[in-house]
Amino acid sequence: MSTRIALADDQALVLKGLKSLVEDMTDISVVIEAQSGGELLSALDGQDVDLVISDIRMPGMDGIELTRRLREMKPEIPVLLLTTFDDQDLMLAAVEAGAQGFLLKDISPEDLEAAIGDIMAGRSLLQPISTSPVRQRYAYHDDSAPTDTFSEREVAILRLLAGGYSNKEIARSIHLAEGTVKNYVSDILAKLETRDRTRAVLKAITLRVI
Repeated sequence: MSTRIALADDQALVLKGLKSLVEDMTDISVVIEAQSGGELLSALDGQDVDLVISDIRMPGMDGIELTRRLREMKPEIPVLLLTTFDDQDLMLAAVEAGAQGFLLKDISPEDLEAAIGDIMAGRSLLQPISTSPVRQRYAYHDDSAPTDTFSEREVAILRLLAGGYSNKEIARSIHLAEGTVKNYVSDILAKLETRDRTRAVLKAITLRVI
């Protein structure tokens, strides 16, 4: 079965171009085209989709608010947000809203196809995160990092998670079995009190674990 995608962009030409680009990819079909977040949400009432790809800045309901609504209404649908602006605050807002991906619109078609595949495989895709804005935005109560609770191996795995590596890629990088890495990741998420890899990385940066 092909991956069913819903697209949202307020510029009609951009929307048509994105649709044409996506439909040239293998086993992918566009089932919804919308020019606002509200229009896309309405269309979802009668159509099942596997992934939402949306512009961030749109009049009315923008991509950030669309993502928040989807997390409440249809949390099983991942969201990839696109933007023309290389803006750290926008990316952090996307993370907070619950987006699985945040990419610039100048991404190549090949990289976009790879990004769709990664998100459908359950991996998050965010551009490299600068640590300073993260620490400024996320104010956890602990001022010092609980470094004594993380082994050197766990810190190494956290750094690879921050780089967007999958469990399989981490296993290859540090010469461990994939199942062992999965266990390490589960322990790391438990120590950071989150079930989400992206939020775990953000929290680890804030607490100066990495």
